[in-house]
Amino acid sequence: MRQIQYDRAAASAYAQRWALGRNPAYYDFEDIGGDCTNFISQCVYAGAGVMNYTRDVGWYYRSSYDRAAAWTSVEDFFRFITQNRGAGPFGHTVAEGEIIQGDVIQLGTASGSFYHSLLVTAVRPRILLCAHTYDALNVPLSDYYFASARYIHIDGVRIL
Repeated sequence: MRQIQYDRAAASAYAQRWALGRNPAYYDFEDIGGDCTNFISQCVYAGAGVMNYTRDVGWYYRSSYDRAAAWTSVEDFFRFITQNRGAGPFGHTVAEGEIIQGDVIQLGTASGSFYHSLLVTAVRPRILLCAHTYDALNVPLSDYYFASARYIHIDGVRIL
């Protein structure tokens, strides 16, 4: 297995292209729990170009009925990205000041339950984000109300 660079510009461009619309290649989960992590997975895939088809613990999308939980679930996405040792994107949590374009922010409650995923499209002069469910195109992080947040830096991508 070898490692390639994550294309942050491609992830950001995808996010900005589809933030206020829906790519017809993917199901819209808006009415059945929310579309935020599905959208973030699409963005990260645009920058990674590699899925992980490992049953139960992978990160992939073939259809609305044939996908990994990590593709659409906030917690499962976090677990996959931060624990992935196989194919696909991988990363780790960082401090807010360490995130860069193409990284992911997840918002949570005071008790530590996380409920929303967003893609970082810029960090200067302030952090700008794109998201689905509550569709957002380059909205400042400061416009969101949240009790906690985790900042996920995508380190790279592994391919077979």
